[in-house]
Amino acid sequence: MSLPIEDYALISDCFTGALVGKDGSIDWLCLPRYDSQSMFGALLGTEDHGRWLVAPEDASAISTRHYEKDTMILVTRWRTADGEVEVVDAMPMGDHRADIIRRVRGVSGTVRMHQDLRIRFGYATAIPWVRQEKEERPHALIAVAGPDAIVVRGAELHAADHSHQSTFTVRAGQTVDLVLTWFPSHREAPPALDVEAALQHTREWWTEWASGCAHDGPYRDEVVRSLLLLRALSHLETGGIVAAATTSLPESFGGQRNWDYRYVWLRDASLTIGVLLTHGYNDYVDHWRDWLLRAIAGDPGDVQIMYGLAGERDLAERIIDSLPGYQGAHPVRIGNGASTQFQADVIGEVMLGLDHGRRAGNPETRFSWALQRALMGYLEQHWRDPDHGIWEIRDKPQQFTHSRALVWAAFDCAIRGVEEFGLDGPVERWKRERDAIRADIEANGWDQHRGTYVQHYGTTAVDASLLQLAQVGYVDADDPRMLGTVRALEEDLLRDGLLLRYRTESGVDGLPPGEHPFLACSFWLVEQYARSGRLDDATRLMDRLVGLANDVGMLSEEYDVDGRSHAGNTPQALTHLALVRAADAIVGASG
Repeated sequence: MSLPIEDYALISDCFTGALVGKDGSIDWLCLPRYDSQSMFGALLGTEDHGRWLVAPEDASAISTRHYEKDTMILVTRWRTADGEVEVVDAMPMGDHRADIIRRVRGVSGTVRMHQDLRIRFGYATAIPWVRQEKEERPHALIAVAGPDAIVVRGAELHAADHSHQSTFTVRAGQTVDLVLTWFPSHREAPPALDVEAALQHTREWWTEWASGCAHDGPYRDEVVRSLLLLRALSHLETGGIVAAATTSLPESFGGQRNWDYRYVWLRDASLTIGVLLTHGYNDYVDHWRDWLLRAIAGDPGDVQIMYGLAGERDLAERIIDSLPGYQGAHPVRIGNGASTQFQADVIGEVMLGLDHGRRAGNPETRFSWALQRALMGYLEQHWRDPDHGIWEIRDKPQQFTHSRALVWAAFDCAIRGVEEFGLDGPVERWKRERDAIRADIEANGWDQHRGTYVQHYGTTAVDASLLQLAQVGYVDADDPRMLGTVRALEEDLLRDGLLLRYRTESGVDGLPPGEHPFLACSFWLVEQYARSGRLDDATRLMDRLVGLANDVGMLSEEYDVDGRSHAGNTPQALTHLALVRAADAIVGASG
Protein backbone atom coordinates (compact mmCIF):
# COMPACT_ATOMS: atom_id res chain seq x y z
CA MET A 1 0.00 0.00 0.00
CA SER A 2 1.23 3.50 -0.81
CA LEU A 3 2.35 5.82 1.98
CA PRO A 4 0.40 8.80 3.36
CA ILE A 5 0.54 11.64 0.83
CA GLU A 6 2.62 13.77 3.20
CA ASP A 7 5.33 11.09 3.28
CA TYR A 8 6.41 11.88 -0.28
CA ALA A 9 8.95 14.42 -1.54
CA LEU A 10 9.38 15.73 -5.09
CA ILE A 11 12.57 15.69 -7.12
CA SER A 12 12.46 17.35 -10.53
CA ASP A 13 14.43 18.38 -13.60
CA CYS A 14 11.79 20.94 -14.72
CA PHE A 15 10.54 18.47 -17.33
CA THR A 16 8.98 15.93 -15.01
CA GLY A 17 9.26 14.83 -11.40
CA ALA A 18 9.40 11.78 -9.16
CA LEU A 19 7.78 11.28 -5.76
CA VAL A 20 10.16 9.67 -3.27
CA GLY A 21 8.67 8.13 -0.14
CA LYS A 22 10.09 8.16 3.36
CA ASP A 23 10.66 4.43 2.90
CA GLY A 24 13.13 5.08 0.07
CA SER A 25 10.77 4.06 -2.71
CA ILE A 26 10.07 6.14 -5.82
CA ASP A 27 6.35 5.43 -6.17
CA TRP A 28 5.40 7.88 -8.92
CA LEU A 29 7.33 8.72 -12.08
CA CYS A 30 6.16 9.72 -15.54
CA LEU A 31 8.82 10.08 -18.25
CA PRO A 32 9.76 12.18 -20.10
CA ARG A 33 7.07 14.71 -19.03
CA TYR A 34 4.76 15.20 -16.08
CA ASP A 35 1.79 14.20 -18.25
CA SER A 36 3.45 11.13 -19.77
CA GLN A 37 2.25 7.65 -18.82
CA SER A 38 3.58 6.40 -15.51
CA MET A 39 6.51 4.02 -15.25
CA PHE A 40 6.36 3.78 -11.46
CA GLY A 41 2.73 3.84 -10.34
CA ALA A 42 2.76 2.36 -6.82
CA LEU A 43 1.36 5.67 -5.54
CA LEU A 44 -1.94 4.65 -7.14
CA GLY A 45 -1.70 0.98 -6.27
CA THR A 46 0.93 -1.34 -4.84
CA GLU A 47 4.59 -2.05 -5.50
CA ASP A 48 3.49 -4.33 -8.33
CA HIS A 49 2.32 -1.24 -10.23
CA GLY A 50 5.90 -0.03 -10.43
CA ARG A 51 8.44 1.35 -8.00
CA TRP A 52 12.15 1.76 -7.31
CA LEU A 53 13.12 1.07 -3.70
CA VAL A 54 16.59 1.82 -2.33
CA ALA A 55 16.78 1.42 1.45
CA PRO A 56 18.61 -0.46 4.22
CA GLU A 57 17.87 -4.17 4.41
CA ASP A 58 17.25 -3.67 8.13
CA ALA A 59 13.50 -3.12 8.43
CA SER A 60 13.98 -1.28 11.73
CA ALA A 61 16.11 1.44 10.13
CA ILE A 62 15.03 5.01 10.95
CA SER A 63 15.17 7.77 8.36
CA THR A 64 15.20 11.56 8.31
CA ARG A 65 15.40 13.70 5.20
CA HIS A 66 15.84 17.21 3.86
CA TYR A 67 16.54 19.08 0.67
CA GLU A 68 20.11 20.23 0.16
CA LYS A 69 19.75 23.92 1.08
CA ASP A 70 17.85 25.78 -1.66
CA THR A 71 17.77 22.94 -4.21
CA MET A 72 15.53 20.10 -5.32
CA ILE A 73 18.16 17.51 -4.32
CA LEU A 74 16.72 15.23 -1.64
CA VAL A 75 18.92 13.68 1.06
CA THR A 76 17.59 10.80 3.17
CA ARG A 77 19.73 9.67 6.10
CA TRP A 78 19.16 6.17 7.41
CA ARG A 79 20.27 5.00 10.85
CA THR A 80 20.58 1.26 11.54
CA ALA A 81 22.07 -0.78 14.37
CA ASP A 82 25.25 -1.22 12.30
CA GLY A 83 25.78 2.27 10.91
CA GLU A 84 24.43 5.26 8.99
CA VAL A 85 24.00 5.85 5.29
CA GLU A 86 22.67 8.66 3.10
CA VAL A 87 20.74 8.34 -0.15
CA VAL A 88 20.96 11.42 -2.37
CA ASP A 89 18.10 11.57 -4.91
CA ALA A 90 18.25 14.03 -7.80
CA MET A 91 17.17 14.61 -11.36
CA PRO A 92 20.09 16.32 -13.14
CA MET A 93 19.57 19.76 -14.65
CA GLY A 94 20.90 21.16 -17.87
CA ASP A 95 21.69 18.09 -19.97
CA HIS A 96 18.20 17.58 -21.49
CA ARG A 97 18.39 13.91 -20.57
CA ALA A 98 15.86 12.08 -18.43
CA ASP A 99 17.99 10.77 -15.57
CA ILE A 100 17.47 9.92 -11.92
CA ILE A 101 20.51 9.67 -9.65
CA ARG A 102 20.34 7.69 -6.41
CA ARG A 103 23.74 8.08 -4.75
CA VAL A 104 24.28 5.92 -1.66
CA ARG A 105 26.96 7.29 0.70
CA GLY A 106 28.30 5.51 3.75
CA VAL A 107 28.39 7.80 6.81
CA SER A 108 29.47 5.45 9.59
CA GLY A 109 29.75 1.75 10.27
CA THR A 110 28.49 -0.71 7.67
CA VAL A 111 24.99 -0.78 6.18
CA ARG A 112 23.58 -3.49 3.96
CA MET A 113 21.30 -1.94 1.33
CA HIS A 114 18.42 -3.46 -0.65
CA GLN A 115 17.29 -2.42 -4.14
CA ASP A 116 13.92 -3.44 -5.59
CA LEU A 117 13.14 -2.27 -9.15
CA ARG A 118 9.70 -2.94 -10.64
CA ILE A 119 9.24 -1.37 -14.07
CA ARG A 120 5.65 -0.99 -15.30
CA PHE A 121 5.34 1.22 -18.36
CA GLY A 122 2.05 2.65 -19.64
CA TYR A 123 0.23 3.11 -16.32
CA ALA A 124 1.19 -0.45 -15.33
CA THR A 125 -0.11 -2.02 -18.55
CA ALA A 126 3.28 -3.16 -19.85
CA ILE A 127 5.91 -5.30 -18.15
CA PRO A 128 9.04 -4.70 -20.22
CA TRP A 129 11.43 -7.02 -21.95
CA VAL A 130 14.69 -6.82 -19.96
CA ARG A 131 18.25 -7.66 -20.84
CA GLN A 132 21.49 -7.45 -18.90
CA GLU A 133 24.54 -5.68 -20.36
CA LYS A 134 27.08 -7.60 -18.29
CA GLU A 135 30.06 -6.37 -20.23
CA GLU A 136 29.32 -2.75 -19.38
CA ARG A 137 30.80 -1.16 -16.27
CA PRO A 138 29.03 -0.14 -14.16
CA HIS A 139 26.59 -2.98 -14.66
CA ALA A 140 23.65 -2.00 -16.90
CA LEU A 141 20.13 -3.34 -17.20
CA ILE A 142 17.99 -2.27 -20.19
CA ALA A 143 14.20 -2.53 -20.15
CA VAL A 144 12.02 -1.94 -23.23
CA ALA A 145 8.26 -1.85 -23.81
CA GLY A 146 6.61 -0.11 -26.76
CA PRO A 147 7.99 3.43 -27.19
CA ASP A 148 9.72 3.49 -23.80
CA ALA A 149 13.10 2.23 -22.65
CA ILE A 150 15.31 2.74 -19.63
CA VAL A 151 18.84 1.80 -18.71
CA VAL A 152 19.70 1.33 -15.03
CA ARG A 153 23.37 1.39 -14.11
CA GLY A 154 24.98 0.55 -10.79
CA ALA A 155 24.80 -2.45 -8.48
CA GLU A 156 24.06 -5.62 -10.42
CA LEU A 157 20.36 -6.55 -10.44
CA HIS A 158 18.90 -10.06 -10.57
CA ALA A 159 15.44 -11.06 -11.82
CA ALA A 160 12.96 -12.17 -9.17
CA ASP A 161 9.28 -12.66 -10.02
CA HIS A 162 8.71 -9.67 -12.36
CA SER A 163 11.08 -7.48 -10.37
CA HIS A 164 14.82 -6.94 -10.23
CA GLN A 165 16.62 -7.06 -6.89
CA SER A 166 20.06 -6.48 -5.48
CA THR A 167 21.78 -6.19 -2.13
CA PHE A 168 25.06 -4.40 -1.52
CA THR A 169 27.08 -3.22 1.44
CA VAL A 170 28.15 0.38 1.99
CA ARG A 171 30.88 1.28 4.47
CA ALA A 172 31.82 4.67 5.90
CA GLY A 173 33.27 6.85 3.16
CA GLN A 174 32.12 4.54 0.36
CA THR A 175 29.80 5.68 -2.46
CA VAL A 176 27.57 3.56 -4.70
CA ASP A 177 25.84 5.36 -7.59
CA LEU A 178 22.60 4.07 -9.10
CA VAL A 179 21.38 5.87 -12.23
CA LEU A 180 18.19 5.37 -14.23
CA THR A 181 17.98 6.93 -17.70
CA TRP A 182 14.89 7.00 -19.93
CA PHE A 183 15.23 7.06 -23.72
CA PRO A 184 12.98 6.36 -26.74
CA SER A 185 13.10 2.63 -27.38
CA HIS A 186 14.06 3.02 -31.05
CA ARG A 187 17.34 4.68 -30.05
CA GLU A 188 20.52 3.38 -28.46
CA ALA A 189 20.92 3.75 -24.72
CA PRO A 190 22.64 7.04 -23.78
CA PRO A 191 26.17 6.78 -22.39
CA ALA A 192 26.77 6.53 -18.66
CA LEU A 193 26.34 9.76 -16.71
CA ASP A 194 29.17 11.58 -14.92
CA VAL A 195 27.35 11.51 -11.60
CA GLU A 196 29.66 13.84 -9.68
CA ALA A 197 29.58 16.50 -12.39
CA ALA A 198 25.81 16.15 -12.82
CA LEU A 199 25.14 16.55 -9.11
CA GLN A 200 27.42 19.56 -8.84
CA HIS A 201 25.85 21.28 -11.82
CA THR A 202 22.35 20.54 -10.49
CA ARG A 203 23.28 21.89 -7.07
CA GLU A 204 24.63 25.10 -8.64
CA TRP A 205 21.63 25.48 -10.98
CA TRP A 206 19.04 25.39 -8.20
CA THR A 207 21.12 27.46 -5.79
CA GLU A 208 21.63 30.19 -8.38
CA TRP A 209 17.93 30.23 -9.22
CA ALA A 210 16.90 30.47 -5.56
CA SER A 211 19.41 33.27 -4.92
CA GLY A 212 17.31 35.55 -7.13
CA CYS A 213 14.39 35.45 -4.68
CA ALA A 214 13.48 38.90 -3.37
CA HIS A 215 11.75 38.36 -0.02
CA ASP A 216 12.72 39.92 3.28
CA GLY A 217 10.59 39.16 6.27
CA PRO A 218 8.92 36.29 8.10
CA TYR A 219 8.40 32.90 6.44
CA ARG A 220 11.36 33.34 4.10
CA ASP A 221 12.25 29.63 4.17
CA GLU A 222 8.66 28.67 3.33
CA VAL A 223 8.51 31.24 0.53
CA VAL A 224 11.77 30.08 -1.06
CA ARG A 225 10.75 26.42 -0.86
CA SER A 226 7.37 27.23 -2.40
CA LEU A 227 9.01 29.16 -5.24
CA LEU A 228 11.39 26.26 -5.85
CA LEU A 229 8.44 23.89 -6.08
CA LEU A 230 6.67 26.24 -8.50
CA ARG A 231 9.81 26.32 -10.63
CA ALA A 232 10.01 22.53 -10.51
CA LEU A 233 6.45 22.33 -11.86
CA SER A 234 7.36 24.62 -14.80
CA HIS A 235 8.55 23.02 -18.04
CA LEU A 236 12.05 24.25 -18.80
CA GLU A 237 11.54 24.43 -22.57
CA THR A 238 7.87 25.11 -23.28
CA GLY A 239 7.12 27.41 -20.34
CA GLY A 240 3.98 25.49 -19.34
CA ILE A 241 3.29 25.23 -15.60
CA VAL A 242 1.44 22.15 -14.34
CA ALA A 243 -1.04 22.44 -11.49
CA ALA A 244 0.48 19.44 -9.66
CA ALA A 245 2.78 16.49 -10.24
CA THR A 246 0.12 13.80 -9.81
CA THR A 247 -3.24 12.50 -10.92
CA SER A 248 -6.14 11.04 -8.94
CA LEU A 249 -4.93 11.58 -5.39
CA PRO A 250 -8.30 11.83 -3.64
CA GLU A 251 -9.77 15.05 -2.30
CA SER A 252 -12.14 12.86 -0.31
CA PHE A 253 -10.69 9.47 0.66
CA GLY A 254 -12.75 6.75 -0.91
CA GLY A 255 -14.83 9.25 -2.89
CA GLN A 256 -14.99 10.19 -6.57
CA ARG A 257 -13.18 13.54 -6.43
CA ASN A 258 -10.02 12.23 -8.06
CA TRP A 259 -8.72 14.41 -10.89
CA ASP A 260 -5.71 14.66 -13.19
CA TYR A 261 -3.76 17.85 -12.41
CA ARG A 262 -0.72 17.29 -14.65
CA TYR A 263 -1.79 20.01 -17.07
CA VAL A 264 -1.46 23.76 -17.46
CA TRP A 265 -4.42 25.69 -16.08
CA LEU A 266 -4.40 29.26 -17.43
CA ARG A 267 -5.58 30.43 -14.02
CA ASP A 268 -2.91 28.70 -11.94
CA ALA A 269 -0.15 29.53 -14.41
CA SER A 270 -1.15 33.22 -14.47
CA LEU A 271 -1.15 33.37 -10.68
CA THR A 272 2.22 31.61 -10.59
CA ILE A 273 3.65 34.24 -12.94
CA GLY A 274 2.33 36.90 -10.57
CA VAL A 275 4.19 35.58 -7.53
CA LEU A 276 7.36 34.94 -9.53
CA LEU A 277 7.28 38.55 -10.75
CA THR A 278 6.73 39.82 -7.23
CA HIS A 279 9.88 38.01 -6.16
CA GLY A 280 12.16 39.20 -8.92
CA TYR A 281 11.80 36.57 -11.63
CA ASN A 282 10.83 38.92 -14.46
CA ASP A 283 12.19 36.73 -17.25
CA TYR A 284 9.41 34.20 -16.69
CA VAL A 285 6.78 36.55 -18.10
CA ASP A 286 8.18 36.38 -21.63
CA HIS A 287 8.60 32.59 -21.48
CA TRP A 288 5.07 32.01 -20.25
CA ARG A 289 3.59 34.66 -22.59
CA ASP A 290 5.18 32.88 -25.55
CA TRP A 291 3.63 29.62 -24.33
CA LEU A 292 0.27 31.37 -23.99
CA LEU A 293 0.39 32.81 -27.51
CA ARG A 294 1.13 29.38 -28.95
CA ALA A 295 -1.46 27.58 -26.85
CA ILE A 296 -4.47 29.82 -27.50
CA ALA A 297 -3.56 30.95 -31.03
CA GLY A 298 -6.57 31.31 -33.29
CA ASP A 299 -10.16 32.13 -32.49
CA PRO A 300 -10.62 33.45 -28.91
CA GLY A 301 -13.83 31.45 -28.86
CA ASP A 302 -11.74 28.30 -28.87
CA VAL A 303 -9.79 29.22 -25.73
CA GLN A 304 -9.59 26.37 -23.23
CA ILE A 305 -9.13 26.76 -19.50
CA MET A 306 -6.23 24.25 -19.57
CA TYR A 307 -3.73 22.76 -22.00
CA GLY A 308 -0.94 20.22 -22.14
CA LEU A 309 2.60 21.25 -21.31
CA ALA A 310 3.33 22.18 -24.92
CA GLY A 311 -0.13 23.62 -25.54
CA GLU A 312 -1.93 20.38 -26.48
CA ARG A 313 -5.72 20.78 -26.61
CA ASP A 314 -6.94 17.18 -26.55
CA LEU A 315 -7.12 16.35 -22.84
CA ALA A 316 -10.07 13.99 -23.06
CA GLU A 317 -10.85 12.46 -19.69
CA ARG A 318 -11.00 8.71 -19.27
CA ILE A 319 -10.94 6.21 -16.43
CA ILE A 320 -8.22 3.55 -16.39
CA ASP A 321 -8.41 0.24 -14.57
CA SER A 322 -4.72 -0.69 -14.69
CA LEU A 323 -4.11 1.37 -11.51
CA PRO A 324 -6.53 0.62 -8.64
CA GLY A 325 -6.16 4.05 -7.04
CA TYR A 326 -4.49 5.61 -4.02
CA GLN A 327 -5.24 3.24 -1.13
CA GLY A 328 -8.17 1.99 -3.20
CA ALA A 329 -9.62 5.42 -4.07
CA HIS A 330 -11.23 4.87 -7.47
CA PRO A 331 -11.60 5.98 -10.20
CA VAL A 332 -8.15 6.83 -11.53
CA ARG A 333 -8.58 9.48 -14.20
CA ILE A 334 -6.29 10.39 -17.09
CA GLY A 335 -7.04 13.65 -18.87
CA ASN A 336 -9.46 16.23 -17.53
CA GLY A 337 -12.98 16.86 -18.76
CA ALA A 338 -12.93 20.38 -17.36
CA SER A 339 -10.76 21.34 -20.34
CA THR A 340 -13.96 21.79 -22.36
CA GLN A 341 -15.75 23.95 -19.79
CA PHE A 342 -16.44 27.67 -20.03
CA GLN A 343 -14.96 29.32 -16.95
CA ALA A 344 -15.41 33.07 -17.31
CA ASP A 345 -12.84 33.96 -14.65
CA VAL A 346 -9.89 32.46 -16.56
CA ILE A 347 -9.49 35.33 -19.02
CA GLY A 348 -9.47 37.69 -16.05
CA GLU A 349 -6.60 35.77 -14.49
CA VAL A 350 -4.68 35.86 -17.78
CA MET A 351 -5.22 39.60 -18.15
CA LEU A 352 -4.09 40.16 -14.55
CA GLY A 353 -0.93 38.13 -15.11
CA LEU A 354 -0.04 40.05 -18.28
CA ASP A 355 -0.88 43.37 -16.60
CA HIS A 356 1.44 42.41 -13.76
CA GLY A 357 4.16 41.80 -16.32
CA ARG A 358 3.65 45.22 -17.90
CA ARG A 359 3.86 46.91 -14.53
CA ALA A 360 7.06 44.99 -13.79
CA GLY A 361 8.63 46.45 -16.92
CA ASN A 362 8.07 43.69 -19.46
CA PRO A 363 7.03 45.36 -22.75
CA GLU A 364 4.31 43.95 -24.95
CA THR A 365 5.37 42.04 -28.04
CA ARG A 366 3.96 42.56 -31.51
CA PHE A 367 1.31 39.92 -30.89
CA SER A 368 0.65 39.91 -27.12
CA TRP A 369 -1.55 43.00 -26.96
CA ALA A 370 -3.44 41.90 -30.07
CA LEU A 371 -4.17 38.64 -28.24
CA GLN A 372 -5.46 40.52 -25.20
CA ARG A 373 -7.71 42.70 -27.35
CA ALA A 374 -9.13 39.57 -28.98
CA LEU A 375 -9.82 38.07 -25.56
CA MET A 376 -11.61 41.24 -24.49
CA GLY A 377 -13.74 41.11 -27.61
CA TYR A 378 -14.76 37.57 -26.70
CA LEU A 379 -15.63 38.63 -23.15
CA GLU A 380 -17.76 41.51 -24.41
CA GLN A 381 -19.93 38.95 -26.16
CA HIS A 382 -19.99 36.28 -23.44
CA TRP A 383 -19.50 37.69 -19.93
CA ARG A 384 -23.21 37.38 -19.22
CA ASP A 385 -23.19 33.65 -20.00
CA PRO A 386 -23.37 31.24 -17.04
CA ASP A 387 -20.18 29.27 -16.50
CA HIS A 388 -18.70 26.38 -14.53
CA GLY A 389 -16.66 28.61 -12.22
CA ILE A 390 -13.27 28.34 -10.57
CA TRP A 391 -14.17 25.01 -8.95
CA GLU A 392 -15.13 23.40 -12.28
CA ILE A 393 -18.59 22.23 -11.25
CA ARG A 394 -19.92 19.26 -13.19
CA ASP A 395 -23.55 20.29 -12.96
CA LYS A 396 -25.41 23.04 -14.80
CA PRO A 397 -23.51 26.34 -15.23
CA GLN A 398 -24.29 29.25 -12.91
CA GLN A 399 -23.76 33.01 -12.74
CA PHE A 400 -20.84 32.79 -10.29
CA THR A 401 -20.04 36.01 -8.47
CA HIS A 402 -16.31 35.24 -8.47
CA SER A 403 -16.37 34.72 -12.24
CA ARG A 404 -18.12 38.07 -12.80
CA ALA A 405 -15.59 39.85 -10.57
CA LEU A 406 -12.71 38.39 -12.58
CA VAL A 407 -14.39 39.52 -15.80
CA TRP A 408 -14.58 43.00 -14.24
CA ALA A 409 -10.84 42.71 -13.50
CA ALA A 410 -10.14 41.76 -17.13
CA PHE A 411 -11.77 44.95 -18.39
CA ASP A 412 -10.00 46.94 -15.69
CA CYS A 413 -6.62 45.58 -16.87
CA ALA A 414 -7.43 46.37 -20.49
CA ILE A 415 -8.39 49.93 -19.56
CA ARG A 416 -5.13 50.39 -17.65
CA GLY A 417 -3.23 49.11 -20.66
CA VAL A 418 -4.58 51.99 -22.71
CA GLU A 419 -4.55 54.74 -20.08
CA GLU A 420 -1.28 53.96 -18.33
CA PHE A 421 0.82 52.24 -21.01
CA GLY A 422 -0.30 53.96 -24.20
CA LEU A 423 -1.74 50.86 -25.87
CA ASP A 424 -4.63 51.10 -28.31
CA GLY A 425 -8.17 49.96 -27.69
CA PRO A 426 -11.84 51.00 -27.35
CA VAL A 427 -11.34 52.26 -23.82
CA GLU A 428 -14.68 54.07 -23.48
CA ARG A 429 -16.57 50.96 -24.54
CA TRP A 430 -14.54 48.87 -22.12
CA LYS A 431 -15.38 51.31 -19.33
CA ARG A 432 -19.08 50.95 -20.05
CA GLU A 433 -18.75 47.17 -19.92
CA ARG A 434 -16.78 47.34 -16.67
CA ASP A 435 -19.48 49.54 -15.09
CA ALA A 436 -22.22 47.21 -16.32
CA ILE A 437 -20.49 44.20 -14.77
CA ARG A 438 -20.18 45.96 -11.41
CA ALA A 439 -23.84 46.94 -11.48
CA ASP A 440 -24.76 43.34 -12.30
CA ILE A 441 -22.71 41.96 -9.40
CA GLU A 442 -24.05 44.45 -6.89
CA ALA A 443 -27.62 43.78 -7.97
CA ASN A 444 -27.46 39.98 -8.14
CA GLY A 445 -24.34 38.78 -6.30
CA TRP A 446 -24.94 40.63 -3.03
CA ASP A 447 -27.13 39.41 -0.16
CA GLN A 448 -28.46 42.60 1.40
CA HIS A 449 -30.09 40.77 4.30
CA ARG A 450 -26.93 39.04 5.49
CA GLY A 451 -24.45 41.59 4.19
CA THR A 452 -22.29 39.29 2.08
CA TYR A 453 -21.44 38.49 -1.49
CA VAL A 454 -22.81 35.09 -2.52
CA GLN A 455 -21.48 32.11 -4.42
CA HIS A 456 -23.71 32.62 -7.44
CA TYR A 457 -26.79 34.56 -8.39
CA GLY A 458 -29.97 33.20 -6.84
CA THR A 459 -28.40 31.62 -3.74
CA THR A 460 -27.54 32.76 -0.23
CA ALA A 461 -24.59 30.37 0.02
CA VAL A 462 -21.03 31.70 0.20
CA ASP A 463 -17.82 30.52 -1.44
CA ALA A 464 -14.18 30.98 -0.43
CA SER A 465 -13.38 32.22 -3.95
CA LEU A 466 -15.08 35.48 -2.90
CA LEU A 467 -11.86 36.29 -1.04
CA GLN A 468 -10.34 37.01 -4.44
CA LEU A 469 -12.63 40.00 -4.94
CA ALA A 470 -10.23 42.02 -2.79
CA GLN A 471 -7.15 40.44 -4.36
CA VAL A 472 -8.10 41.58 -7.86
CA GLY A 473 -9.09 45.09 -6.83
CA TYR A 474 -12.84 44.76 -7.23
CA VAL A 475 -13.31 45.85 -3.62
CA ASP A 476 -10.89 46.99 -0.91
CA ALA A 477 -9.94 44.42 1.73
CA ASP A 478 -11.28 46.68 4.50
CA ASP A 479 -14.48 47.65 2.68
CA PRO A 480 -17.55 46.88 4.82
CA ARG A 481 -18.87 44.62 2.07
CA MET A 482 -15.70 42.57 2.09
CA LEU A 483 -15.68 42.41 5.89
CA GLY A 484 -19.27 41.18 5.85
CA THR A 485 -18.33 38.50 3.35
CA VAL A 486 -15.44 37.39 5.57
CA ARG A 487 -17.81 37.06 8.54
CA ALA A 488 -20.13 34.87 6.48
CA LEU A 489 -17.22 32.70 5.34
CA GLU A 490 -16.04 32.29 8.93
CA GLU A 491 -19.55 31.29 10.02
CA ASP A 492 -20.26 28.85 7.20
CA LEU A 493 -17.00 27.40 5.91
CA LEU A 494 -14.47 27.12 8.72
CA ARG A 495 -13.70 23.57 9.79
CA ASP A 496 -11.31 23.32 12.72
CA GLY A 497 -9.96 26.75 11.81
CA LEU A 498 -9.38 25.93 8.10
CA LEU A 499 -11.55 27.04 5.20
CA LEU A 500 -13.66 24.86 2.93
CA ARG A 501 -14.15 25.99 -0.66
CA TYR A 502 -17.96 25.80 -0.36
CA ARG A 503 -20.58 23.49 1.06
CA THR A 504 -20.54 20.42 -1.15
CA GLU A 505 -23.85 19.34 0.41
CA SER A 506 -25.56 22.04 -1.66
CA GLY A 507 -25.22 19.85 -4.73
CA VAL A 508 -24.04 22.77 -6.87
CA ASP A 509 -21.12 20.78 -8.27
CA GLY A 510 -23.06 17.69 -9.33
CA LEU A 511 -20.89 15.35 -7.26
CA PRO A 512 -21.46 13.40 -4.03
CA PRO A 513 -20.82 15.65 -1.00
CA GLY A 514 -17.73 15.59 1.16
CA GLU A 515 -14.26 17.07 0.97
CA HIS A 516 -11.62 18.59 3.22
CA PRO A 517 -10.50 22.20 3.77
CA PHE A 518 -8.82 23.58 0.64
CA LEU A 519 -5.42 24.92 1.67
CA ALA A 520 -5.20 27.71 -0.91
CA CYS A 521 -8.45 29.16 0.44
CA SER A 522 -7.04 29.27 3.97
CA PHE A 523 -3.97 31.12 2.66
CA TRP A 524 -6.35 33.54 0.90
CA LEU A 525 -7.94 34.14 4.28
CA VAL A 526 -4.51 34.92 5.76
CA GLU A 527 -4.00 37.48 3.00
CA GLN A 528 -7.40 39.01 3.64
CA TYR A 529 -6.79 39.22 7.40
CA ALA A 530 -3.42 40.90 6.85
CA ARG A 531 -4.73 43.42 4.35
CA SER A 532 -7.75 44.35 6.47
CA GLY A 533 -5.88 45.08 9.71
CA ARG A 534 -6.21 41.68 11.43
CA LEU A 535 -2.48 40.99 11.53
CA ASP A 536 -2.59 38.84 14.67
CA ASP A 537 -5.27 36.62 13.13
CA ALA A 538 -3.27 36.44 9.92
CA THR A 539 -0.11 35.38 11.73
CA ARG A 540 -1.89 32.77 13.84
CA LEU A 541 -3.52 31.17 10.81
CA MET A 542 -0.31 31.38 8.78
CA ASP A 543 1.65 29.62 11.53
CA ARG A 544 -1.00 26.90 11.59
CA LEU A 545 -0.88 26.45 7.82
CA VAL A 546 2.88 26.33 7.35
CA GLY A 547 2.93 23.83 10.21
CA LEU A 548 0.84 21.49 8.04
CA ALA A 549 3.64 21.19 5.47
CA ASN A 550 5.48 17.90 5.49
CA ASP A 551 9.07 17.46 6.64
CA VAL A 552 10.46 18.92 3.39
CA GLY A 553 8.03 21.84 3.09
CA MET A 554 5.54 20.35 0.61
CA LEU A 555 1.79 20.91 0.69
CA SER A 556 -0.94 19.19 -1.24
CA GLU A 557 -4.36 20.45 -2.27
CA GLU A 558 -6.38 19.83 0.89
CA TYR A 559 -5.94 18.84 4.52
CA ASP A 560 -7.91 16.21 6.41
CA VAL A 561 -8.32 17.77 9.85
CA ASP A 562 -9.72 14.58 11.37
CA GLY A 563 -7.08 12.25 9.97
CA ARG A 564 -4.37 14.95 10.20
CA SER A 565 -3.12 14.12 6.74
CA HIS A 566 -2.69 15.68 3.32
CA ALA A 567 -5.37 15.07 0.69
CA GLY A 568 -5.54 15.72 -3.05
CA ASN A 569 -2.82 16.08 -5.64
CA THR A 570 0.68 17.06 -4.57
CA PRO A 571 2.63 19.29 -4.56
CA GLN A 572 -0.14 21.72 -5.47
CA ALA A 573 0.96 24.87 -7.31
CA LEU A 574 -2.13 26.84 -6.22
CA THR A 575 -1.44 26.04 -2.55
CA HIS A 576 2.19 27.11 -2.71
CA LEU A 577 1.57 30.31 -4.68
CA ALA A 578 -1.18 31.22 -2.18
CA LEU A 579 1.35 30.63 0.62
CA VAL A 580 3.74 33.10 -1.03
CA ARG A 581 0.99 35.71 -1.43
CA ALA A 582 -0.03 35.27 2.21
CA ALA A 583 3.55 35.73 3.41
CA ASP A 584 3.87 38.85 1.26
CA ALA A 585 0.66 40.27 2.73
CA ILE A 586 1.96 39.75 6.26
CA VAL A 587 5.22 41.48 5.33
CA GLY A 588 3.24 44.38 3.90
CA ALA A 589 0.98 44.66 6.92
CA SER A 590 3.98 44.49 9.25
CA GLY A 591 5.61 47.48 7.56
